[in-house]
Amino acid sequence: MNEPMTMQRAIAALITGQNLTREEARATMSIIMSGEATDAQIGSVATALRMKGETKDEITGFAEAMRAHSNHVHTEQEGLLDTCGTGGSGIHKFNISTASAIIASAAGVRVAKHGNRAMSGKSGSADVLEALGVNISLTAEQAGHCLGSIGICFMFAQLYHPSLKHAAGPRREIGVRTIFNMLGPLTNPAGADRQLLGLYDRTRTETVALVLGELGLKRAMVVSSLDGLDEISISSPTQISELHNGIVRTYEITPEELGLPVHSLSEVIGGDAEVNAAIIRRIFSGEERGAYRDIVLANAGACMYVGGLTESLRAGADAAAAIIDSGKAAEKLEQLVHTTGEFAYVS
Repeated sequence: MNEPMTMQRAIAALITGQNLTREEARATMSIIMSGEATDAQIGSVATALRMKGETKDEITGFAEAMRAHSNHVHTEQEGLLDTCGTGGSGIHKFNISTASAIIASAAGVRVAKHGNRAMSGKSGSADVLEALGVNISLTAEQAGHCLGSIGICFMFAQLYHPSLKHAAGPRREIGVRTIFNMLGPLTNPAGADRQLLGLYDRTRTETVALVLGELGLKRAMVVSSLDGLDEISISSPTQISELHNGIVRTYEITPEELGLPVHSLSEVIGGDAEVNAAIIRRIFSGEERGAYRDIVLANAGACMYVGGLTESLRAGADAAAAIIDSGKAAEKLEQLVHTTGEFAYVS
């Protein structure tokens, strides 16, 4: 299209089944982020995209516009890992990716964890970190300092993507998953170039992995288990779309291939933020030796692998166990609590 993109033109194209180009999608999302679109227009675009099925170019364009409107943490991006996932599985597990991020950091992977409060579950990463004693309200400068000093930081999505407020009402009123559910994990404020991304929709793992490649990531795994988790499961095989050197390959991995026992899905169910914080502390202290620990080993192991510390997922799981047993994971959590706590007293 040579004419400037408008919301009306985007809606007209989408409801007839036409795909937006990457540039058209970027322009559409820029209109939304700048506050120039009405709630009805935002709801129409999101719904039409969902019904048509979002393409790689559409997701990439939306993510690029959202990145352009976000607050950024300025840091060395090479070898920087995020474990932000989409949520939305409908299964109220505990905060596996948050625990995995801390273990990966304790192993030496630089981690810029991006996350939010719970949208569909009982406890988002922001909720559980707060319950663990972490100050989640760091500015971009403070987050950069935290990352530089202890190798890990948390970036609370609400503080880094203020322009998303324009879509909050329509998203809430529609009440179904839309492209906005996918965008959080694609818009790391520190520009992380490695990622373990859990996805609620197993049919989209390859598309999202290709989007991560378009956004400049060097290594990533998009995971979605056959039993419905947006994590690597220890109850069933997990589908993985792995991005490496610009190539995406999709395969399945079983708990047995990771050297882990199979557990019932009911054994990894969590609760509210306080319950999940207690689970994480028990894992890190060595008190928890069952399913909670094993599913964290599977996912922290993937972080080690994507972070380049191990040559295989199984070796990653073994390395994660060693990090927990050495006490380094518990130590890293305490470092995060202490370092972020110092900023609580800075005006």
